[in-house]
Amino acid sequence: MPTDLAKTITYLALHLTIGFSVAYALTGSVALAGGIAIIEPCINAVAFFFHEKAWRRVGERRLMNAAT
Repeated sequence: MPTDLAKTITYLALHLTIGFSVAYALTGSVALAGGIAIIEPCINAVAFFFHEKAWRRVGERRLMNAAT
């Protein structure tokens, strides 16, 4: 499994747990907390995956520029 994907999956699990806990503490509703916990971290995980890919490209460009 590629490192970027593994990091994304573990980050998602952590974020889901935190999101649900905070939402439940604020609302007292399992259903509402579950909805919040699913939607926000899933979107955030996709953003994180592409964020990592973009930073990897930055690193690759820096290496290419340093080599020339």
